[in-house]
Amino acid sequence: MATTPDGCRSSLESRYHRLCDKNAAWGIVLEALAGVGAVTSVAFVITLLVLICKVQDPSRRKVLPTQLLFLLGVLGIFGLTFAFIIRLDGGTGPTRFFLFGVFFSLCFSCLLVHAFSLTQLVRGRKPLSLLVMLGLAVGFSLVQDVIAVEYVVLTMNRTNVNIFAELPAPRRNEDFVMLLIYVLFLMALTFLTASFIFSGSFSGWKRHGAHIYLTTLLSMAIWVAWITLLLVPTPGPQWDDTILSSALVANGWVFLLAYILPEFRLLTKQRDPMDYPMEDALCQPQFMKKSYGVENRAYSQEAITQGTEETGDMLYAPYSTHFQLQNRNSPKDFSIPRAQTRASPYSDYEGRKDVS
Repeated sequence: MATTPDGCRSSLESRYHRLCDKNAAWGIVLEALAGVGAVTSVAFVITLLVLICKVQDPSRRKVLPTQLLFLLGVLGIFGLTFAFIIRLDGGTGPTRFFLFGVFFSLCFSCLLVHAFSLTQLVRGRKPLSLLVMLGLAVGFSLVQDVIAVEYVVLTMNRTNVNIFAELPAPRRNEDFVMLLIYVLFLMALTFLTASFIFSGSFSGWKRHGAHIYLTTLLSMAIWVAWITLLLVPTPGPQWDDTILSSALVANGWVFLLAYILPEFRLLTKQRDPMDYPMEDALCQPQFMKKSYGVENRAYSQEAITQGTEETGDMLYAPYSTHFQLQNRNSPKDFSIPRAQTRASPYSDYEGRKDVS
């Protein structure tokens, strides 16, 4: 009978000893960090539900269901940490291989859809609708679900749940990494899409893109580290659970601190007109071309020539009609008018008719 480690009850099963073993303090530390992360995720979910009515910007309101789905994925990541602290057996094996990729594919799918919407907003276009974003996030994540279900069912041969604990450690680690190739693809696509956000004209949305970019960059660094440690034989198989559970906790906190917390700070921000194109921008003429009417060039040239010869001073307006403007020199008289007598119409009247 195995001795009970310090800090655990004697009646506790040996598979749970890492949760309370003081000699293996990493289990207790990761357990505490995962628990705090789970509570923080629930607090963010409640806060998001409370602040929905206070979000004034419609473009930010459309992404709220996707962010709620993202928080549920982060909550699942913190909860899955306990399956890696507990020893690998017939109960935790299928859970590890199935849920690890499912939760991460859900989170990266939400980030990818948000990045897609931001690439539209930063260029003055309409963002993705609420249902489209939610549908794309669920659709992208379902691909990993199908892959994980097929692998788990085929590996267990339908009923043998202990196969994961019976596999050699190198083979088990290689299968675990190969099962996450689609998640790695989602991560790379999210990082690439987030980099396109910085080339837009409306800089107000670039801050959201920076959150996604930083979150994906840190996640890629964590994944490169744990995959490298898992595949090289240096640490040894006894450290596999420590490496994977540490990666879960670290990536979960990256999701909360690098993406969720900054996004919540901008959640109730008022709608800034500078973040959108002018509503009548499509109605305003952008490129005006000078239009010339069809005219009788011979007539107009003749009129210009004759007018120049007769007056010698003629103004030609190229965008007016063929009637040209001319300057007329009117005589100016500055003399003071004097009173003059007019002849009376009755001066030749003698009161008789002339008889011929």
